[in-house]
Amino acid sequence: MKKIGIIIILISTILFLIPQKEPAYSWGFFAHQKINRMAVFTLPGEMIGFYKKHIEYITEHAVDPDKRRYANADEAPRHYIDIDHYGPYAFDSVPKFWKSAVKKYSEDTLKAYGIVPWHIEKMMYRLTEAFKEGNMDLILHYSADLGHYVADSHVPLHTTENYNGQMTNQKGIHGFWESRIPELKSDGYDYFVGKAKYIDKPINKAWETVKASHAAVDSVLKFEAILNAKYSQDKKYSFENRGNTLMKVYSVAYTEDYDKMLNGMVERRMRAAIITVGSMWYTAWVNAGKPNLDRFGDKDVSDSLKKAESAEEELWKTGKPKDAKGHDD
Repeated sequence: MKKIGIIIILISTILFLIPQKEPAYSWGFFAHQKINRMAVFTLPGEMIGFYKKHIEYITEHAVDPDKRRYANADEAPRHYIDIDHYGPYAFDSVPKFWKSAVKKYSEDTLKAYGIVPWHIEKMMYRLTEAFKEGNMDLILHYSADLGHYVADSHVPLHTTENYNGQMTNQKGIHGFWESRIPELKSDGYDYFVGKAKYIDKPINKAWETVKASHAAVDSVLKFEAILNAKYSQDKKYSFENRGNTLMKVYSVAYTEDYDKMLNGMVERRMRAAIITVGSMWYTAWVNAGKPNLDRFGDKDVSDSLKKAESAEEELWKTGKPKDAKGHDD
């Protein structure tokens, strides 16, 4: 019987080590989709009808940027910024605007350590132009994508070189914070965050978000280290069935204790992401002149967009992430 037990544990451990198709370098599919979906309900009357008609699209495609990493080597840096790479006073020394930052550090350096605040600004420009042009495909496509990058900027571990605890013997903490906790706790979260507000300078908001996220990094790492010292390995982890696969996961007890130590941090960052996503969409629409979205009626996205997204989906299912320095664990 002991041999059988050992074999089961070995098989389970091997299965745990097999890379899963849901990326570990992002909120996790569930949280990204929930953030985009709930952001729709922050919108004003002139927008919410259109977005509610397409809420399934906005929800489903919230994870497209993660899937895109399987086709585009430039994708990974758009999800994070290792701000601590630039020193202890990075928020004072890193230029806020892209051209100035390139001039100071070079584009290669910036991409090597992440570009999420600048990419949010770029996506805001693209969404604004899509509203101006009345291009429904691009409005929906850029809305879903923008929601993803804004959500990622709310994750503390998306702002540090020690993004997965690999420098502090805490490997796995990334997925623990942003996937395992929401998986177990999110049913009790309050997702109603009020109405979207106009953002005067989106680039400033992007940087404010990164700064707030980075301020939480020490707590994210310190609390897990304290908790780890109190738990034996057999209590820290457990095994759960995921479909036909037995997976090694952080135990419910360990997750519950960590969440208590964080004092609701994950929920707060999700709520902040929801209202920021909605406010970014609203701001792009206002900056485009508040176009009438009712004109689209019951129109569906084009076949060409569906075809392009289908091809991207196939690459995600069958391919490997394109080589790129970045948060890939």
